[in-house]
Amino acid sequence: MISLDDIEDMTCLTRAEIAAIAEHEHLPEVNASALGEYLMHIHKGPQRVQQMICEDVRDALHRDDLDHARALFATLRAFVAAHPEALRNTG
Repeated sequence: MISLDDIEDMTCLTRAEIAAIAEHEHLPEVNASALGEYLMHIHKGPQRVQQMICEDVRDALHRDDLDHARALFATLRAFVAAHPEALRNTG
């Protein structure tokens, strides 16, 4: 049987990035894995993932959850470093 770890390992995203998508979209992580992988392969999809993580950071700050905001910010920095196309303002 395929596990959540197997599914997450088949994506180009980290577990933290998948967790951020799951948080943002209110989805189980298995569904967030599929959504994230899909988004990473469509036009402006990486920008959408970057936007989701930014919105999660902002939401955590509004809740005064600084520890979670810091963790999400670290996830955002790693995401942008691994996927610089997420910052491009193309098309």
